[in-house]
Amino acid sequence: MLPGTRLVQKVSSTRTFARIAPHLVPAMDRTVHRLTRGRVLLSAQMLPGVILTARGARSGVPRVTPLACMPENPAKGEAGDGGEERPWPRTWILVGSNFGRPGHPAWTANLLAHPDAEVSWKGQDIQVRARLLEGAERAAVWAAALAFWPPYAAYQARVDREIRLFRLERR
Repeated sequence: MLPGTRLVQKVSSTRTFARIAPHLVPAMDRTVHRLTRGRVLLSAQMLPGVILTARGARSGVPRVTPLACMPENPAKGEAGDGGEERPWPRTWILVGSNFGRPGHPAWTANLLAHPDAEVSWKGQDIQVRARLLEGAERAAVWAAALAFWPPYAAYQARVDREIRLFRLERR
């Protein structure tokens, strides 16, 4: 665990963070991501992150959203961005926590309506297909997500809705 992780987890579990973060974190991530040509996400210094590009549920217009993610199933031996061998994930889990705010985040409705999307992962654009997790599969992934980032439990406790979980698989 990185130094300061527990402090960040504690702060990110608060209602104050839930009010402020949705406005600041994505804006900072978009700016830094653009300036570094897709290689850096500020929020990824604590949690891995992707830039999700999905078509709007109603408009069909591409929507770009920086999101924390939980990478799964690294593919050993796939070439990285500089030709070196690197364990790129085969799948990513996205958690629709909305920082513990009442409604589902808009990007989740976008993926439900248009599951084919794209993620930018460490400067590489990857075509993916999203799948909403349900039942036993969701329960297993939720347990892994709580172990990965414990503040998700505080987010779920604050809302009446079930937090949506998606698995993004390479196309």
